[in-house]
Amino acid sequence: MSELRGLPGIRFAFGTLTVLPVEVTRWDRDAARAGMLCAPLAGLVVGALAGAAGAVALLLGTGPLLAAVTAAAVPAVLTRGLHLDGLADVADGLGSGRPADDALRIMKQSDIGPFGVVTLLFTLLAQIAALTQLYGAGWAEGALGALVSGVSARLALTLAARSGVPAARPEGLGAAVAEVVPVRTAWALAVLVTLAAAGVGALLGGYGALRYGLAVALALVAALALLRRCVRRFGGVTGDVFGALAETAATACLLVLVVG
Repeated sequence: MSELRGLPGIRFAFGTLTVLPVEVTRWDRDAARAGMLCAPLAGLVVGALAGAAGAVALLLGTGPLLAAVTAAAVPAVLTRGLHLDGLADVADGLGSGRPADDALRIMKQSDIGPFGVVTLLFTLLAQIAALTQLYGAGWAEGALGALVSGVSARLALTLAARSGVPAARPEGLGAAVAEVVPVRTAWALAVLVTLAAAGVGALLGGYGALRYGLAVALALVAALALLRRCVRRFGGVTGDVFGALAETAATACLLVLVVG
């Protein structure tokens, strides 16, 4: 995957998907393609920091619940809450029942409607509940869960940026990254990350490999189901849709790990 080579892609991924002090030096399609292929790498860093923060909190004696809250808060801080904001906006747009243009206008408004509030509430509750159970099983289980969740969230963005998924608007981040990733490359990366997650899960013993591999795979299924709905409803992707996909994948990943 030659698109992964070079610094512009890493700068693009970290500069657009995190608040880490990384300057985006190029905004052309090649940089966007490399950046979206590097999105799981940004997720790896965010997830690792979240998992480590939760583990430290647990080892300091806070208990699994506060460790989970800490781990859930880190990604929100490292993204300025943009993914959560995107999730709320998409919920308002989908729940409005309006035509595509009106729904997109609702999503651009700065306020959050009732659909967005309820969706945010239950999403964060689900994430914290799942992380509480994982940290209750030990700091390593919680930290790995947070890490794999972070990677899954950004891997969903890579798949959403593949060819054949149009932008809903001619401007914005969605338009900048829409259809920049070749389909085969996107799916190859998805398979690679899923296998890597299974390998990490194998370190826990038992059915760890199966649990973590399935967690990534089913997280992508959930995100792609939402993506399909958004494309049909809005005519394509927007920056808000990308944020909603990330939160959906992250939450689904954690829930699968708990059910497993």
